[in-house]
Amino acid sequence: MPANVLINMLDTYTLMAIGEEIVPRTNFFRDRYFPTAEGDLFASDKVLTEYKRGSRRMAAVVSPRVGSIPVERNGYEIHEYQPAFIAPSRILTADELRKRGFGEALYSQSTPAQRAARLLLDDLRDMNELILRREEWMCAMTMIENGCTMQEYLDDKTKGDTLIVKFYDDESDHIYTPAAKWNADGAAYADFKNDIIAACRLLSRRGLPASDMVIGADVNSWLQSNEEFQKLLDRNSGIITGLLNEQRTSYEGVTFLGQFNFGGFNLNIFCVDEEYEDEDGATQKYFPSTSVLITAPGCGHLMYGQITQIDYGQEDYTTYVASRVPKLIIDQPNDIRKIRYGCRPLAAPKNYSPWIYMKNVIE
Repeated sequence: MPANVLINMLDTYTLMAIGEEIVPRTNFFRDRYFPTAEGDLFASDKVLTEYKRGSRRMAAVVSPRVGSIPVERNGYEIHEYQPAFIAPSRILTADELRKRGFGEALYSQSTPAQRAARLLLDDLRDMNELILRREEWMCAMTMIENGCTMQEYLDDKTKGDTLIVKFYDDESDHIYTPAAKWNADGAAYADFKNDIIAACRLLSRRGLPASDMVIGADVNSWLQSNEEFQKLLDRNSGIITGLLNEQRTSYEGVTFLGQFNFGGFNLNIFCVDEEYEDEDGATQKYFPSTSVLITAPGCGHLMYGQITQIDYGQEDYTTYVASRVPKLIIDQPNDIRKIRYGCRPLAAPKNYSPWIYMKNVIE
């Protein structure tokens, strides 16, 4: 018989294992466009982002007497960034252990130690949700702004430094501005169609795919009420340019409308109407309701820097290379335990400007 092995539930590696068992909610921008691979976890405080510029150059016709013509390799850019530190925490006091917990039986026989263990899992799950929302916001902003501006906080009210990440030099070329609003007086469906085709061609000229069109809620309402658009969906018209079968997705607040052909570009159309609560308690949308984005799945990646900390009961520093790192803090004189859930993410493109953003396309 194997010997009983005692597991320290408050050990950092044990807490990390518990966190990995938590099934996270799906997030549209984070999961579809910024997946994390094994190579995206960096054993350093800073992470390296590298991306190539797309090319449509073709091979030269070579004379048999020459043999070959050397071709230069496509250059790439590499940048070093220090990811922002995200670290929500939650405090557990002795008074909370004497209270009946949420979902607990009315006359529960749970001991304080059992309640503490259950609250630990609940706290890790709740803090992971907070981090996921921040990562989703970070991914969405990176596509909208071709970079991300983040405000650090010293506490829940006091602002610290402002962190600015840009994936361009002087001026970003990920923006396409339509000549006129699509719903303006005198505007035609052809204006909308030509703008979408032009945006797709900006990507194709860089050798990049254009397969997804992300639209805001107001754009979706305008599009589905457009008579010319509806006629093109009529199978009896003899011209089939797309199929709309509106359905909810596994992503909260995201609807898949269907696939539509724009000048040979078959685009999956998604409407994003998901919201979050910002630092001031105001409700904001992840994606503006009057905007459009053209891109493709897997156009970016979410990277993580290492976290170095002194674990509970230890005297030396320990470094962890992971997407989530818990830290236990004990205040023994006051019988208070705090659990912190830290991560250091950075959303970045895999190629130079692999998305085209159109702002305020309707009034």
